[in-house]
Amino acid sequence: MASSSSLLSEDQLQCSICLDVFTDPVSTPCGHNFCMVCLRKCWNSSSHCQCPVCKEEFSRRPELRVNTFISGLAAQFQKSVQGKPVQSQVFCDCCDEKRAALKSCLICMASYCKTHLDPHQRVALLRKHKLMDPVENLEDYICQKHERPLELFCRDDQTCVCQFCTETDHRTHSTVPIEEESGERRVRNLNMINMILIFILIFMCSTNSFIYDCLSQTQLEKTQAEVQQMIQERLEKIEEIKHSVELTWKIREKEEADSVEIFRALVRCIERRQAELLEVMEEKQKAAERQAGELIKELEQEITELKRRDTELEQISHTEDHLHLLQIYPSLCRPPHTKNWTDVSVNTPLSVESLRRALSQLQEHLTQEMEKIDKSEFKRIQQYAVDVTLDPDTAHPDLILSDDGKQVKDEDAEQKLPDNPERFDSCTGVLGKEGFSSRRFYYEVQVSGKTDWDLGVTRESSNRKGEIILGPTNGYWCVILRDKTDYGAGESPPLLLWLKQAPQKVGVFVDYEEGLVSFYDVEVRSHIYSFTGQSFTEKLYPFFSPDLNEGGKNSAPLIITPVQQHQ
Repeated sequence: MASSSSLLSEDQLQCSICLDVFTDPVSTPCGHNFCMVCLRKCWNSSSHCQCPVCKEEFSRRPELRVNTFISGLAAQFQKSVQGKPVQSQVFCDCCDEKRAALKSCLICMASYCKTHLDPHQRVALLRKHKLMDPVENLEDYICQKHERPLELFCRDDQTCVCQFCTETDHRTHSTVPIEEESGERRVRNLNMINMILIFILIFMCSTNSFIYDCLSQTQLEKTQAEVQQMIQERLEKIEEIKHSVELTWKIREKEEADSVEIFRALVRCIERRQAELLEVMEEKQKAAERQAGELIKELEQEITELKRRDTELEQISHTEDHLHLLQIYPSLCRPPHTKNWTDVSVNTPLSVESLRRALSQLQEHLTQEMEKIDKSEFKRIQQYAVDVTLDPDTAHPDLILSDDGKQVKDEDAEQKLPDNPERFDSCTGVLGKEGFSSRRFYYEVQVSGKTDWDLGVTRESSNRKGEIILGPTNGYWCVILRDKTDYGAGESPPLLLWLKQAPQKVGVFVDYEEGLVSFYDVEVRSHIYSFTGQSFTEKLYPFFSPDLNEGGKNSAPLIITPVQQHQ
């Protein structure tokens, strides 16, 4: 089999901008490679940051670092073609006249010729400095955060780090020396290039004898195993999708059955309240009729008595017996004993109050049913729990984050931190490290002991500088607490919320495809508020703001807590 160097060609190591062999090659997130100078000139001359080949746009300019593997391949190719390495001439930083540098020091950030390199070889303290072959772009070999040499490679985050990084953000990650990772990648990539070129040769050849000369039986078996593994993975994915569809049908059937039962219960409740209302109205009508009958009877008795008196008065008015008239006159002139009927009336039954009472009972029943639905819904959304960790690169300088990235609070003391584009500089906010651009996710935050806070999600491109008005139009979907009791939703204009009790822990649920952001009181498993009908087109990040410390009145932290499934 041909050596690896003979399999390299200029086309494979050519920058698509300058059409020459790579010089300080860098890679874009989409996987294409360019000379560092060429790519920087391309981006500096354009208002958009995009890949010159596939035109993929980046929301922020990627940090460019020399791809040591491709750089090594380019140098190896130049050696094979010209017999000597091709690289930019690096001059000594200490010489008055231009002399070629022999080594570059990552501690001193300078390059030295043989004469000026002598102290680094004699002085004990300088001998500990990190020396390397001379390069022009020394800043690319230094950690921008700690200003220390990039000596290690983090396999978890796939990035170069310094020794200090392994003691902070990458403390629990798997790190190895850069030389070790570079060597392994060089071997892997050379093997990959060889395999690709071999397969090209296979397709170009028409005779089996040439194929077997270039490719061993062991390599064929390995390739076949990889293909079979890929087939198996896709078959498993098909089964997973089918299972998801079956699960969706089962969930739908259960929800339909629950919905039918709920509405049947509501119909029964309405019919029961209607029957009770009609019964009450009928009883009131009968009572009114009884009262009217008694009043009429009493009036008729008085009418009978008055008629008798009238007859007596009529008779006495025609008598000639004056003695008898004088004897009975006093009793006849006294008015008969009758009732004052001026303010007497029949109590007309009013159905409004009975109807109001019936509707109030129905509303209470509906509230109970809604609480049942909330509890069922809450149990379902907890299945989409994700692990959220705070991103220190986005935190306002006043905010203090815990070592595990699960707590944040305001200390009223600004820290000296790099003012990177992702960092909040006025709003006391911080984002989660993880962004989500599909499906559903849910997390819970403890808010007990606080008088003010903001919680929700924000889109990746939302503004983080200056004063921020929380609302969907600005890319923020949040609920808010102010002055310990005033709850609201970040709508336009802000919407006041009435809660039965102050939540101690708030759950945040997002359905990306449905355009839904919902908030829940975790302790009582009740719904707080939902943003519906939204349209998401980019990554969403969890948003947290513990708000100002207020002299210790609001010093309690916001705490991201593990999700515990409720029964």
